[in-house]
Amino acid sequence: MADPDSHDPDEDLLQRLGRNEPQAARELVARKLPRLLALAQRLLGRRGEAEEVTQEAFVRIWKQAPKWRRGEAHFDTWLHRVVLNLCYDRLRGGAARHEQAVDALPDHADAAPTPEQHCGHAQRDQRVASALARLPARQREAIVLQYYQELSHADISELMCISIDALESLLARARRNLRAELMETRP
Repeated sequence: MADPDSHDPDEDLLQRLGRNEPQAARELVARKLPRLLALAQRLLGRRGEAEEVTQEAFVRIWKQAPKWRRGEAHFDTWLHRVVLNLCYDRLRGGAARHEQAVDALPDHADAAPTPEQHCGHAQRDQRVASALARLPARQREAIVLQYYQELSHADISELMCISIDALESLLARARRNLRAELMETRP
């Protein structure tokens, strides 16, 4: 539960969205879409499925905005939890394959890499994505939230409903397993 005295940076936007202001919807999508899409894509491994999950998350936002109650949870924490739950519903239902496609590579671009560097980065990114997909779900979730979503340990522990000590232990196991996966697939 969020601290009722702490200010949620999305509160004003949610109030405007609850009043059906079109500009609020555009701002929300612009502000949240890239991170949510990246989160879903890293967990599911397929851009198309990640887009569907993200779309469903926005539908839930629009339904929830008029009823949003200040102080119950920070909006960003709630939103990450919605996306995580939707991803795991898909993974449990067998809708997502664990193999990583080329479209699961990071969205960042290197500053003018040579063709050899570009090929090497793409291969490395694909190896990391594949190794990440082979981790147990909770370990993958912790790694993605820390390294790709850049959330604090406090936010991650709240999202995952575990203590910070449990999170640190989970991250240590996840890093060990990820390292082992990468060593096995070393070219």
